[in-house]
Amino acid sequence: MDKNTVIYSPIGIIHSDHITARQTPIQPVFAKGCCGTAEIFSEFVEGLRDLEGFSHIYLIYHLNQAEPAKLTVKPFLQDIERGVFATRAPCRPNAIGLSIVELVRREGPILYLDGVDILNDTPLLDIKPYTAKFDRLDTTRNGWQDEVDEQTARRLGRRDYLGDGR
Repeated sequence: MDKNTVIYSPIGIIHSDHITARQTPIQPVFAKGCCGTAEIFSEFVEGLRDLEGFSHIYLIYHLNQAEPAKLTVKPFLQDIERGVFATRAPCRPNAIGLSIVELVRREGPILYLDGVDILNDTPLLDIKPYTAKFDRLDTTRNGWQDEVDEQTARRLGRRDYLGDGR
């Protein structure tokens, strides 16, 4: 194998009610109440042991419905071109997604989740526990996102998702 080639195989599939990107909230912080599941393939179920003790988990997944990669994009919060690596846009050179979701419960190979901002039938590559001891940072700089007020971010972050009683 070429040293520059990287190959991953899914460990499971993420299921959600999100069928189209336009009606999917952008980022888990805007997806509270959007529930879904992660179905873990049988050969990886043993790796779920002890995960129930964590309230939140990272899901690392393949953005299998992303548009072709671009190096500059207009992020959902602004109408200004930004470098893709300064955004969380899905049209990346490596279509890898990352979300922190709430782990509601586990039933065998199924993880029940809240805060799911992921399209249905997305291949799951990995799971890692979120822990405040290691992951919580009190940031002082948020780049261009500091220019966007919270009310605008919340309105735009829900996109056209209608599951909030509207």
